[in-house]
Amino acid sequence: MLIEREPLSIVFDDPAEFDARWSAIDDQAAVFLVSLREGAPYLARTERLRRRLARLLGPRTRASRLLSLREVAIRLDWWPTASWLESTLILYALTRKHFPDQYRSLLKLRPPALLKLIRSNPFPRTHISRHLSRGVSFYYGPFRTHAAAEEFQNQFLDLFQIRRCLEDLVPSPDHPGCIYGEMGMCLRPCQEVVSTGEYASEVERVVEFLSTGGRSLADTIAAARERASEELDFEEAARQHKRFEKIQQVLKLRDELARPAANVSGAAVTRSIDPASVELWFMLDGYWQPPRRFEVRVESGSSVSLDSRLRELVAALPAPAGTLTEKEDHLGLLARWYYASWRQGEWLCFDTREDVPYRRLVRAISRVGTR
Repeated sequence: MLIEREPLSIVFDDPAEFDARWSAIDDQAAVFLVSLREGAPYLARTERLRRRLARLLGPRTRASRLLSLREVAIRLDWWPTASWLESTLILYALTRKHFPDQYRSLLKLRPPALLKLIRSNPFPRTHISRHLSRGVSFYYGPFRTHAAAEEFQNQFLDLFQIRRCLEDLVPSPDHPGCIYGEMGMCLRPCQEVVSTGEYASEVERVVEFLSTGGRSLADTIAAARERASEELDFEEAARQHKRFEKIQQVLKLRDELARPAANVSGAAVTRSIDPASVELWFMLDGYWQPPRRFEVRVESGSSVSLDSRLRELVAALPAPAGTLTEKEDHLGLLARWYYASWRQGEWLCFDTREDVPYRRLVRAISRVGTR
């Protein structure tokens, strides 16, 4: 559950105090839940809570067509928030709890676009998917849009020789093949030019390229370029340099969050409702963790640094767990926040807990905490 702190609450059990109690609430950003005598609760987020409640719970004239919950509200719960990410994750958790069958449509939440390498096929290929599945398939993302994922797929496949056709192959020497095979851009497994093992070796090169952010291929080509240059084979050096430039162009097409989806990890630093603190939102292996409030100020005379406190906090984080549906949701929420023009806070990615960039994280905390 992404919500660990208890909400502020008002129970409307005394009609005489009805208006006085809700109208005394601070006009602040919050996610709120109005429980009703019958039916589903009313759930929403707002930048100005008291103003929003005045519309929902305030007196109404008979001619007013605005929604009024005044006569049916029995309880108000609200969670003050200090950032859009905090509001988004709290709203997601509450919507999933109270509307489990329709929370995605209510939130307009779609899983992000991912590059999928279908490894269950004897001759794996790639395609763009928005859904995770159990098994041996390899996923890479999330991307900003479906079109961005397709553009990256089309360009990075030029660096390798795996197939692009969609058919279920029945290899045969009589297979007509395709233009990519004629151009030397496919190993032509359809025509039995290579064995299953040889094709699998090329697939492993693809996985290694994506897993290392392109370094596996770029470093090899850079070394070949330098070797050719030292041997005064300038024609070969130029050819390898052209290949190296192609790799750099392909890597520029990656969106900032794109990495093996099985271990998307990082930390978002946002403001907190406590002015002396920030909220740390860790994502481990594609799952958001409940926020950790982190006090920015170091008390005078304290021998414990921010770095040491962060290391203790990260070490105490529980192991990530959840369903594939939850991972789709969490990756979608990350992409929605990170790629949005209204993004607040900072994001730092890492591969494992051992790779957390503590120095950069301390600087991010200091920047966000002083805004």
